[in-house]
Amino acid sequence: MTRTDDVVNGIKRMILSGELHPGQRLPVERELAETLGVSRGSLREGVRALSILGVLNTRQGDGTYVTALDLSRLLAPMGFVVDLQGEGQARDVHAIRRLLECEAARLAAPLISEDALAEAAKLLDEARAILDSSPDEHERIIEIDIAFHRIIAEHSGNPVLAGMIEALASRTVRERLWRSLRQESADRRTHEEHMAILRALRAHHPESARIRMANHLLGVEESLPDTPDDDALSLDPPPESD
Repeated sequence: MTRTDDVVNGIKRMILSGELHPGQRLPVERELAETLGVSRGSLREGVRALSILGVLNTRQGDGTYVTALDLSRLLAPMGFVVDLQGEGQARDVHAIRRLLECEAARLAAPLISEDALAEAAKLLDEARAILDSSPDEHERIIEIDIAFHRIIAEHSGNPVLAGMIEALASRTVRERLWRSLRQESADRRTHEEHMAILRALRAHHPESARIRMANHLLGVEESLPDTPDDDALSLDPPPESD
């Protein structure tokens, strides 16, 4: 245990005990250092660590505050850990994503609101319009894809699950974009799979929603063996052979 650990654990205890609340300003540096029994230098190091983790937010000239403790923000560092595993872990990341998102779809089916279903349908209508008129707008298609999955996760009734899915979502964009660019009709297949998921959600059928999501994400996983290195990922068409 370092003195920085003492600060991190001390502030955590203050939050858990209710002494500090989300949005509340921390005591002045001298007072807090005395309370935690550490030097001001150690206190600053601990505050910096908690700021990186999304627990605290230092405002220039105003002090340090406890954040809203939003789960998606607190779980964001998990994505950094995934990044450190390297490109060789892409299949493992997608497998975890599939497990999480299938469960999210199952949980969301009986809970999702009519407003959320309408929002999801609007996104898929936009995707259909793009596919019919401007099929080369792959990046917007991916944005719609992410937004559609986010709606489902947010209506799973499990904020921790939703936060974990959000943390992993940006880590799978590279492979999804490559699939969109290189596999013929991939975007249209994805759209039809999304429509099937939406129908299951509208029917409020948990098992059907889970199966439809699994079918969709397995298709993405099956494309991974052909995914190129970063240097090969380009919006330009592949070179013609001699």
